[in-house]
Amino acid sequence: MILSGHHDKLSPSGSKRVVITGMSVLTTLANALEPFHLALLAGESGLIRWKNPLYANCCSKIGGDLSEYDKEGKLASLRELIPAEAFRRLRRLTGNSPDAANTIMLVAAEAFAHAGLFGTATPDRMSAILAGHYLYDLYKLANWRAYEADPDGIEVSFGLKELDSDALACIAEVLGIFGPAYGVGGACAAGNIGLRAALDEIRHHGAHVVVVASGSHELSPASLHSLAKLGALSLEGFETEPARASRPFDAARNGFVPASGAAALILESLEHARRRGAPILAEVLGVGVTTNGSRSPTPGEEHMALAMEQALAEAGIDKSAIGYVSAHATSTPQGDLAEAKAISRVFGEHAAKLKVNALKSMLGHQLAASVLVETVAAVLQLRSGQLYPSINIDRLDPEIDLDVCANTSVACRVDFMMKNAFGFGGVNTACVIGRYAA
Repeated sequence: MILSGHHDKLSPSGSKRVVITGMSVLTTLANALEPFHLALLAGESGLIRWKNPLYANCCSKIGGDLSEYDKEGKLASLRELIPAEAFRRLRRLTGNSPDAANTIMLVAAEAFAHAGLFGTATPDRMSAILAGHYLYDLYKLANWRAYEADPDGIEVSFGLKELDSDALACIAEVLGIFGPAYGVGGACAAGNIGLRAALDEIRHHGAHVVVVASGSHELSPASLHSLAKLGALSLEGFETEPARASRPFDAARNGFVPASGAAALILESLEHARRRGAPILAEVLGVGVTTNGSRSPTPGEEHMALAMEQALAEAGIDKSAIGYVSAHATSTPQGDLAEAKAISRVFGEHAAKLKVNALKSMLGHQLAASVLVETVAAVLQLRSGQLYPSINIDRLDPEIDLDVCANTSVACRVDFMMKNAFGFGGVNTACVIGRYAA
């Protein structure tokens, strides 16, 4: 069934309404929505000692490791969910692509199937957005080493497959997308920037459906070691207890724990979703983006706050309507405190009524993929009426005066929530998502 477009109803801000109709996630905790939800609800950690031998000499010894991920098992689980021809394309492309590109294709295909979109949308009214540029460090490293040994030993198509446009082309080929397909950056805030781009495609450029996906961000041993030497990573005290290392908002936090993951969300115009009887999971209302105006990685409380205020203004709702904030909260001393102060600055007296949690306490920091993974988690919380715990808070930082769901899940109905994300380079973003109301 091919659907034609009609004018959508407008959001409170006067823009076309945009909804989420499909999601998929791949993490060290789980690679399907229900087990992902249950693991987070139970306060489980996906952090372990690195298994990847490439990291043996790095200062960092712990993280969220997907190096032994069962790609074939995931493919087998998708066989019955997607049309045979699309599955053949997916199997062929994942058999001939870098690992990071494979994670993107798998989550995009699963989210597309979750939304029930195969065969139901006009191909040139569908778009794909890849959130996060730095995907292929280990793939590049393998080819650089092959080149050093023998220049003719590299993969012939290396020069093409190392580009983000190759992963986008794979998504488009698997899903039958003929509209715009492009990538957006923003480091650890890339997911929110991707959601903002998707809103623009639907509200201003005629798209009916946009797939927003982030793949597993491969860190080279050199990149990992550099972050450790810069003091960004948690290095001391938890090598034998990796699950306790990521502790956002705790007084003893000492850096983030890197992790791998991937996720995809399907954004769709409300009119298109309604016409095809799609499951509507939530509504994306607005995204704010600012910069610190500086190369320094030092967090900027004022500019974080401005991004949150922009998101609220675009969403067209009062700050008092927000019930829950999914914090960026990476477990760094400066970053967590700056974000907490920015939340208090924006919400004022209402901050005392907010629920806040830090999903990186369980997932680690999945870098460019972190926003979409945590947005999937946010929607699951919104729909279930249960908020996940922030684990490992032995003693709340006395300068943080927020309810951070310390160590226990919380039953809480939320109608509107905010997802914060901040990236190296001074990128500040916030996204407002609401419970869908007809």
